[in-house]
Amino acid sequence: MIRRDKSRKPRKKISQIFGDKLDNLDYKDVATLRHFISERGKILPRRVTGACAKHQRNINLAVKRARAIALLPFSAD
Repeated sequence: MIRRDKSRKPRKKISQIFGDKLDNLDYKDVATLRHFISERGKILPRRVTGACAKHQRNINLAVKRARAIALLPFSAD
């Protein structure tokens, strides 16, 4: 059985939105949105992106809007 050293704490993830100081995430900015979707086209969860709940909701809304006007795919081929 592998034991972890309890004195070491895992590093807190910093959201790319928070790190880049992006106030509003635009659905037309496809290059930024690609960081938040997997290679299969799925939206990455908060625990992977490190985003807070407020930013994750903004990410979801922007990705869904970009998908609706065909800037991002709904799924990978």
